[in-house]
Amino acid sequence: MRRPVEGEVFVHYGQIYVESDPESFGPDLAEAFAGQRAGLCGAAIPGALWLTTGLHTGDVGFTVEVHEEPPALDPRWEDVVEVSFRPVSADSRLVQWAGEDVWELDLEETDYRVRYCAKGMDEANRKDTRMDDEPQLDCYLLQFWPAPPDTDRVLRHTSKIAAYWHTYAAEQPPPPTPEERAEAERRERLEQEGAERENQLALERWEWGGQLPSQALREVLGNVRGLVRFDPPLVHAIDAAGPEVQRAVALLAARRACEQSGLTALDWVTDGLTALAEGRPLPPPFDDWGRMWQTLADDPHAPDRTVGDAVPPERPPFQPPAPRPGVTAWEAPQVVGPAAAAVEWSQTQRVPGRRSATAVFTTGVTSGAPDPSRRMSQPHMALPAVTGAAEADPLRAALDAVYAGVVTYGEHYEALLQEVWAALPPVSDTP
Repeated sequence: MRRPVEGEVFVHYGQIYVESDPESFGPDLAEAFAGQRAGLCGAAIPGALWLTTGLHTGDVGFTVEVHEEPPALDPRWEDVVEVSFRPVSADSRLVQWAGEDVWELDLEETDYRVRYCAKGMDEANRKDTRMDDEPQLDCYLLQFWPAPPDTDRVLRHTSKIAAYWHTYAAEQPPPPTPEERAEAERRERLEQEGAERENQLALERWEWGGQLPSQALREVLGNVRGLVRFDPPLVHAIDAAGPEVQRAVALLAARRACEQSGLTALDWVTDGLTALAEGRPLPPPFDDWGRMWQTLADDPHAPDRTVGDAVPPERPPFQPPAPRPGVTAWEAPQVVGPAAAAVEWSQTQRVPGRRSATAVFTTGVTSGAPDPSRRMSQPHMALPAVTGAAEADPLRAALDAVYAGVVTYGEHYEALLQEVWAALPPVSDTP
């Protein structure tokens, strides 16, 4: 015989549990006692035990024993029940309310008979709460030994609070069959997957300005995510405009970025813009990223202009779809019976500890005011508009060039976007 737990454990709401399913959020009270006659130890949920104590809150004496053979029943115990139990994993633990503490039990994945013995339940129930400097009121013994499954039994019944819980258990309907449980889990999984899909689609619509992106926008690389923060409808309009218009937009954005930054005064930059207009590959130094920057640094005629940050417009934070009926962000603890009269839970209260697998969270992201002291080199912002406009994919070329133009214009970026809008066909005429 071994004792993995011996001493005192803290209970809250008169509950403590044995859990072995790492995917579970803990047993449900009514389901734990479904179809039982014994009300102190709920074993109807595979791999879990719900253990009831007389004390509502505080430390109780608690011992767990693992035997090879059925142990003798000590006459000092006042209330005794037996149930059958089989761990669903090799990780069986005694778990405090809300998971605040755990004790490893090291049970094998085999069938056990479980005996739960109690003493002093009524006195502890009347006291309700035990303070640190007060004597122990109730104590419990939880025993395991290998045995084939059998019906639950009440072996000894003394206290009034135990009688209450035995009555409660007897009133519960039978537990679902394995087939019914599997079907319920399947439906719950489908509901969860559906809710996750709805939330993902809602988030994607929000990210793209209220409209789901085309497959081309989802797959395009470059700075599409940067540009969509400034003008989502423009991104969709560029996508719908077609390759010819996209090339024209790319050239327009590259040319305006170079004009705004003063780069059109440099022959090697105008050569690059001419190549773009004629559909030719970019000439040196644009064919080598490092060489391009070095040429700009070495050119004595390079303009020395700076620009402030381009700050995208603020928009409302993302709001996920409303939870489906019956799905809440947090689950209140199971409080029933005499303890329920002492507790009132508001629907908006968040309870630490046990959390629903379908919790919903909202994240808000906002952009602050630009930092007036932050200035950036316009020529360095503008050159990527030229290389971006030369991308092989017309859609990426347009998006990258326009985004580079936006950061080149800085705080005046709206002037560029208005010109880009004017170069596009009316939205109603786009395919």
